[in-house]
Amino acid sequence: MVSRHIYLQLALRIIMIVLAAVGMAFCYFDGQYILSAVLLVIVVIQTVYLITFVNQTNRKIAYFFDAIKNEDFTLRFPEKLSVKSLEELNHSLNMLNAMIQDIHIKKQAQEQYYQEIIKHASIGIFTYNKKGHILFANSKIEELLNYSPLNHIKQLNQVDKKLYTLFSTMRPFERKLVQLSNEREKKQIALKSTGITLDNEELILVVGQDIHQELDEKETDSWVRLIRVLTHEIMNTITPITSISESILSYFKTNRDLVPLEQFNESHIKNTAKGLEVIKEQGRDLMDFVQSYRSFLSIPKPDKELVNASKLLDKIQLLMNQENKKGAISFETVISPENLELFIDEKQISQILINLSKNALQSIGQQKNGAIKITAAIDKQGKKYIEVRDNGPGIPADIIDEIFVPFFTTKNTGTGIGLSLSKQIMLLHGGSIQVTSNQNTIFTLNFN
Repeated sequence: MVSRHIYLQLALRIIMIVLAAVGMAFCYFDGQYILSAVLLVIVVIQTVYLITFVNQTNRKIAYFFDAIKNEDFTLRFPEKLSVKSLEELNHSLNMLNAMIQDIHIKKQAQEQYYQEIIKHASIGIFTYNKKGHILFANSKIEELLNYSPLNHIKQLNQVDKKLYTLFSTMRPFERKLVQLSNEREKKQIALKSTGITLDNEELILVVGQDIHQELDEKETDSWVRLIRVLTHEIMNTITPITSISESILSYFKTNRDLVPLEQFNESHIKNTAKGLEVIKEQGRDLMDFVQSYRSFLSIPKPDKELVNASKLLDKIQLLMNQENKKGAISFETVISPENLELFIDEKQISQILINLSKNALQSIGQQKNGAIKITAAIDKQGKKYIEVRDNGPGIPADIIDEIFVPFFTTKNTGTGIGLSLSKQIMLLHGGSIQVTSNQNTIFTLNFN
């Protein structure tokens, strides 16, 4: 409606100027110079009015946008004018101003709401630019880093020089672990960075969280589970030794007195010899158990080199074919891409894959259509992994969290350190091992 009235005003004024100009020219060539002069004055006046009208409209719109740019919503245009088109234009600008003001107020309220959430969040959050200027930092990150207020990452030099170096070299999508301590407490701060762009400026958003308590809880839980398993294994070995020792002792001693030699018979001697043999075997088992514990604690540092994944999996398949002589279980390897290479200690990773494959074979047992599949590939994040999958009965949900605990086993034979050794090896490689067990049991070795 507004633009139509303005267009009509402009069209009418232009038509009047054109008509006056045509009339002026006609009168001039007809010799009517006085009338021609009058029409010239009219053309000039109409042109001035046209320029004034256009400038007035443009000036109002310019004032309006300048006010919006400066977040000044107090600007009001008069709505009672003699010119209908300008009156409607002013009314529309005032309505638009009110709408933008309402949106701005809602946006400010929403921004304040989010800022309050971030300020009271249980994790630390702050952003800084390439020059190190910190644009935002909530109270939690200041508490974690022992400095307030945070305005520049150079301030962290006063906390720890390594901390400043870490943030000055941090890039998007990096994860870091920082340890800070003072007279009162010790902190393990996990940091994660993300790149963002705000007002055409590249920023680093860092999220920090103190995981010291979580690590303590995990460590305590691990010790409890380990001690429970150790106690179980040692008690299983010691109990028969104690029982047999008491039985043998009863042949030689009653109450506090030794049994006379003439009371011994051949059965006592035979039972004593058998009992000592059992004690010897139990002692050997206990020694083997302790030796396996020592081997668990003395894993050598990985001697890494680039290893062709196809060569590695071919070797594992060849070894497993020897274990699966009857061929009742299908064994498949997949490499993607075909020229995939892994920077690993080949012997240690082979040990893991052989252990996982043997476990899969034992799990499947005599099951029909048993299948094992080992895949070496690259995930969507560009990280390399090896996956060992089998369609056996799976791992019960109540023990799946226990399988990486040293010496935990559900088998009648074995020490129960295979999976815990595998986990240790992957940690030494800077990676991890994970397991899921639903329709299929899947062990995944993740390499960083």
